[in-house]
Amino acid sequence: MNTLTNNSRAAALEPVFAAATHEASTAMCRWTNGEIQLSLDEVVEVSLDRVTQALELGDDLLTMVALDLLSDPGTVILLIFDEVNGRQLASTLLGQPCYPNTEWSELEKSALTETGNILGCAYMNALTKLVGRPLVPSPPYFLQDYGASVVEQALLAQAMESDTVLLCRTGFHRRNEDLNWHVLFLPSVSLRQSLENVTARTLAKQG
Repeated sequence: MNTLTNNSRAAALEPVFAAATHEASTAMCRWTNGEIQLSLDEVVEVSLDRVTQALELGDDLLTMVALDLLSDPGTVILLIFDEVNGRQLASTLLGQPCYPNTEWSELEKSALTETGNILGCAYMNALTKLVGRPLVPSPPYFLQDYGASVVEQALLAQAMESDTVLLCRTGFHRRNEDLNWHVLFLPSVSLRQSLENVTARTLAKQG
């Protein structure tokens, strides 16, 4: 992933997202019986017209689980898988063989959306503690679409307020093996401001 802009504002928020990622990783580890952990890949700021390029979202059809933040419209969490990795996660959770060439069953979709629910709630609970107000995610929903299209739709609200967006990307690992799964967190302008205010207060106390 090419970093197009990585300024001090984005870098200052890394400890915030590292804490949220740690909480989500703990929850994910419990959910998968110790199989899967998460790590923070990067926090960057990019211009709106370069987001899909920065995320290297091509023309492939992707499997995703999405959650909106009900308390902060415009904030989105996306779990992004390629077809093979999405199927493998579902089969692991369900304890059944992986059948990649069949239609997704409702049970498989449910396994992935519950993963999104567990991860998203843990992530938001960690940020709730930091900002001091409830951050409430929507129920997760399963979709298969082109990643670039989904991200562009998710950013429409932000485009009215800012010409840049903060991207927080998290990776998945199975026993130190990198997996082609990612969590993409796109905070709204207002939530980003709240997080920046928390960071500024913390730095002021430390100073």
